[in-house]
Amino acid sequence: MISALRICFSLALPLAAATVSGKVQLVDSSNPDVRNKDYSGVAVWLERLDGMPPAAASATVKMAQKNKRFTPRVLAIPVGTTVDFPNLDPIFHNAFSNFSGQPFDVGLYAPGSSQKVPFRRDGIVRVFCNIHPTMSAVIVVVKSPYVAVSSRTGEFTLAGVGAGEYRVRVFHERSTTETLRALERTIRVDAAPVSLGALAISESGYIETPHKNKHGKDYPPVIVDTPLYSGKRP
Repeated sequence: MISALRICFSLALPLAAATVSGKVQLVDSSNPDVRNKDYSGVAVWLERLDGMPPAAASATVKMAQKNKRFTPRVLAIPVGTTVDFPNLDPIFHNAFSNFSGQPFDVGLYAPGSSQKVPFRRDGIVRVFCNIHPTMSAVIVVVKSPYVAVSSRTGEFTLAGVGAGEYRVRVFHERSTTETLRALERTIRVDAAPVSLGALAISESGYIETPHKNKHGKDYPPVIVDTPLYSGKRP
């Protein structure tokens, strides 16, 4: 499992701002990466409790397709962010999502090209390739400029957080909804740094299920990158 890229957006920051940090630890797991102490890919964000609207995001970030994998595996972004999906493989890809969040389908596109998707509403977007069933990723879209993804060591930092009360929210793709809700807490942010300490996140109860292609059908039992998908014309 690749190390997750830490992403933290701090837009239209107030004059008084603080840093909120912490460290996640994944427990009750059968995943070999976790046994090797890889705690990357957990999204953490803050939601203001006073109902103030979040600053609009206009950033563009990348989720590349290389070696038949999405890189990074997990992105966490504010609403309004555009995700660029460059195809760095010598074969065609077709990124799509038909889950909750924001469904999209960029269609079949060639090696060396790219497609961009703006994400205009919050939700958990599970991303797949319509050609290669082993390719999957998650984009966590939130109504907050204060969002980060944990590193391999489990550390995360939310910089430039304005003073106020916030709800801490967490998403991990191998945890149940009940587990994640139990991790939520309320914090007060002033000018001083805030440490959330260690967040132990259980993977107990997680069951991985196969997904369908964008047409709702099973993938072929054998995937072969034929000339149609290699960019070569017959």
